[in-house]
Amino acid sequence: MAESRYFRNDMPEFVAETEEAVPGDSILKLLAMPYIKTKERFLRAALNLKETIVKKTMKSTGRRVKDYTLYTGALGTAFLLFKSYQITKNKNDLELCVDIVGACESASRGSDLVTFICGRAGVCALGAVVAKHSGDQKLQDHYLRLFKEIQMPYGVPNELLYGRAGYLWACSFLNKHIGDETATSKHMGAIVKDMLKEGKLLAKDGNCPLMYEWHGKRYWGAAHGLAGIMHVLMDAKLKPEEQDRVQGTLCYMIQSRFPSGNYPSSEGSEQDRLVHWCHGAPGVALTLTKAAQVFKDEGYQKAAIEAGEVVWNGGLLKRVGICHGISGNAYVFLSLYRLTGEVKYLYRAKAFACFLLDKAESLISKGVMHGGDDPYSLFEGLGGMAYLFFDMADPLEARFPAYEL
Repeated sequence: MAESRYFRNDMPEFVAETEEAVPGDSILKLLAMPYIKTKERFLRAALNLKETIVKKTMKSTGRRVKDYTLYTGALGTAFLLFKSYQITKNKNDLELCVDIVGACESASRGSDLVTFICGRAGVCALGAVVAKHSGDQKLQDHYLRLFKEIQMPYGVPNELLYGRAGYLWACSFLNKHIGDETATSKHMGAIVKDMLKEGKLLAKDGNCPLMYEWHGKRYWGAAHGLAGIMHVLMDAKLKPEEQDRVQGTLCYMIQSRFPSGNYPSSEGSEQDRLVHWCHGAPGVALTLTKAAQVFKDEGYQKAAIEAGEVVWNGGLLKRVGICHGISGNAYVFLSLYRLTGEVKYLYRAKAFACFLLDKAESLISKGVMHGGDDPYSLFEGLGGMAYLFFDMADPLEARFPAYEL
């Protein structure tokens, strides 16, 4: 892995919390601070960042939306406001979230993009959920009707950001937050059938039970490849043979990882350099923690923990965001903490988050750290860092946005 992509992680393997004064640098003081006090700092930082992000992404544009997506656009701001509401119960956040989703709905009309993160399905699904929280049944029904009108374009890929997996995730999001069968099993089952059919067809010339392509490459990561697709398929009602194919695909990935423990970005790649959610060990680790829960197999937990070691050693990236930055990588440890209950992983999540809390602003201003091409967005910029800080206030409920349900 190329060290120029990440900061050397010099943070201690573990720091016991104490009320006593601790000598050393500011990071060490934060790590030694009792978690209840650290939570307060994370929450204050999250709320301050949220206000800045709303001002920069919405108020300065007069609520006009050009980029409606969750990934880099206004829906990401709405999603952050919804998270703030869930943590603080501030009705103003919910009301502004409803307004922004409405603007995104107008901007997304006519789009043929169908996913949660980059398409109209995300607008309609989030719209229905926030309408439910607002107690507006008429608006909820409106967004559900719009969601059901979404058509799957011919030739749509299978991956998470632009394909069937991303639409299927939106269905699961609705079922979790609105109620079972909001997106029906029949409807979801037809999409799963198409995904499995294409995965088996492409797998015929290899050793992996399921394989997929995006733009001519057989990606492995969460954003465009196997990890993201398997992650979503595990939420579906699969037949035993289909479950075997999902498990076989995960086992193939585990067996084919690099000697370092990291995962290739695509089939046949020999470049061991990316430790991102989108490509590499972090996204795979999140999928493996889910597999450990779904299939009750300790082998997946072991592999997830091993991927977590890669993230601890090489995941302190010189980027701030969720997709390919420190904020996203911190969720690996939050996921492992929920899976194992070991405080070691809560500490590691705290360490990555404290690094951002203490150093991100200064490092970005010096040009040492990349703030994102869209610097206030959810997946590339400070929006993702704010979302992580909100989640650090309630780590057992933390979920990687638009990936973990």
